[in-house]
Amino acid sequence: MAKDKYTILGDKIFAAIGGPENVASLNHCMTRVRISIIDDQKVDVAALKQISGVLGVVNEETLQVVLGPGVVNKVAQAMVASVGVGLGDPFPGTTQTNQHAANKEAVSAVAAQTHAAQKAKLKQTWWRAALKHISAIFIPLIPAFVGAGLISGIAGIMGNMQTAGMLGDNFTEFITVLKVINSGLFTYLNIYVGINTAREFGGTPGLGGIIGGLIYLPGVVAPLAINNVFTGQPLVAGQGGIIGVIFSVWLMALVEKKLHQWIPDAIDIIVVPFVTLLIMGVFTIFLVMPFAGWISSSLVGGINWVLNVGGAFAGFVLGLTFLPMVMFGLHQILTPIHLEMIKELGSTPLLPILAMAGGGQVGAAIALWLRAKKNKQLTRMIKGALPVGILGVGEPLIYGVTLPLGRPFITACIGGGIGGAVVGLIGNVGAITIGPSGLALIPLIANNRWFGYVLGLLAAYIGGFIVTYFFGVPKTAMQAKNEDGSLVVPEPVPAGTEIVYEPNTPVKLVSGTEQFVAPATGDLEPLTQVKDDVFAKKIMGDGYAVEPQAKKIVAPVSGTIMSVTATKHAWTMISDHGLEIIVHLGLDTVELAGKPFDLMIKAGDKVKAGQVCGEMDLGAIEAAGKATTIATVITNMAAVAKMTAPKEKRVAANDPAIEVDVRG
Repeated sequence: MAKDKYTILGDKIFAAIGGPENVASLNHCMTRVRISIIDDQKVDVAALKQISGVLGVVNEETLQVVLGPGVVNKVAQAMVASVGVGLGDPFPGTTQTNQHAANKEAVSAVAAQTHAAQKAKLKQTWWRAALKHISAIFIPLIPAFVGAGLISGIAGIMGNMQTAGMLGDNFTEFITVLKVINSGLFTYLNIYVGINTAREFGGTPGLGGIIGGLIYLPGVVAPLAINNVFTGQPLVAGQGGIIGVIFSVWLMALVEKKLHQWIPDAIDIIVVPFVTLLIMGVFTIFLVMPFAGWISSSLVGGINWVLNVGGAFAGFVLGLTFLPMVMFGLHQILTPIHLEMIKELGSTPLLPILAMAGGGQVGAAIALWLRAKKNKQLTRMIKGALPVGILGVGEPLIYGVTLPLGRPFITACIGGGIGGAVVGLIGNVGAITIGPSGLALIPLIANNRWFGYVLGLLAAYIGGFIVTYFFGVPKTAMQAKNEDGSLVVPEPVPAGTEIVYEPNTPVKLVSGTEQFVAPATGDLEPLTQVKDDVFAKKIMGDGYAVEPQAKKIVAPVSGTIMSVTATKHAWTMISDHGLEIIVHLGLDTVELAGKPFDLMIKAGDKVKAGQVCGEMDLGAIEAAGKATTIATVITNMAAVAKMTAPKEKRVAANDPAIEVDVRG
């Protein structure tokens, strides 16, 4: 029996990708066959592009072979039928037991591992790698941060109440006990970070702990001192901070690994730790700590200048930069400034401003909680760290939530700057002593000016929330994850089950001008700006796109609906003048199994331009790490005599987008 053209095309695709045995699973969307490849080295992309009928190839997490609507579903069905599986099902392995369920599970496992490796290879950057390491270093410390932070917050509130005369001296010993428990973590945090950093980079944890601990300069008691080799001034215990520890221990792990390669096994246990500690100890003390000292002196000069400027500007700069100072352990240099201000003025106006940084963290965490609610691992950490952050202990939020994600840390700093600007603008808001920030600082605000401090704190919360909600949530944070960090994968819906409308008479082109409208409220843009090569390179045809800001979707032109995918992420239609059109909701949204979409159209329906066709849940799409871009593409461009270029602008649904002159 002769093969039809779709089977032949499928066979050619198989031949170019290493055969069915190199396929983990296969599905399709409106225009592309989506193939999960087991071994990327066996794929001949150049040969694939040369196959007649293949319009384009996109090699990302899955291999995407662009065939176009009407063809793609038939070719995909022919390909899976030839190996005896369904769309989206695992392909059989190379063994003869290809009908056995266990074999399918094994293929799925291999595919998952391969996809993860391929994804890392394609999208990994040095910045993402660094953030991943930071996350691995601090996540094991989150329970300790939460427990010790709560104790610190309670001790701070009680201590402040005692200073304000609200508690008697009989609470002193209990408060001291709470501070001792809290200090078990925060006083020696560098050591714990050094141990975890060594473990993360493959070094000896004990050696990493020593490198972290030596930044405290143990054993150096006045009048003894170790001088900065660049300035001749004594080093200060703690210079270098957390970032200095991570950097030094990372280098230590590299040195230790090299020494293991060079030193004979017989003396390895003696020589390697000795030489590693000697080299890295000297390096840390004489280079890392002096460099941090240089940063410290520069910051002191900058802070003094900012304080002299004063007002909202000073508040913004100080609130913005305080969290980076905490990361470098440089916030301790502000203690003598606080004390001098209290001595001269009776209060320190600097502390309430710097406390706004923690408020920005709180606002950012709440925004992440709302935007990334499907990420159970992240929301669990936020739930634990948020109460501590509200009480003024920011480390759990910094190291467990915002810093590992990157962007939220920056937007949290901006929130702190906004709160600092408000406090600076109000003016004369000072603290009578130093201690925790957040809500715990309210009893210590001098001269009954606590209302100004609270306004600043609310501004920091709101600022951090708004900036993070709209600009600071990375797609990786919004991915649906279980509490163990594994991805939640929706059950696939076979994409080939859509119903296709077959008109009784052939569609004919009718000359004239057709007005296309925006399918949603949002930002109109040309296809070239879409972050998908199939659309941006106009492989399927030309048209326009909208970055939606509202969920309602309307028909872009009057015509007849020809097909709607089972995953509801796209439909095809024929306009009244005979143009063939694809409306695609989001990018790679076929993987979402239709959950974010609610379409009220079906194949065969007649629609008018601007008629409501359904809705798309923008938040759910973003939470899955997908773009919400809506692409409207004319696929039979030979029928187009002239088309106006879309102008980049904000549009409402049903606003004019482009005009198309159709050939008769």
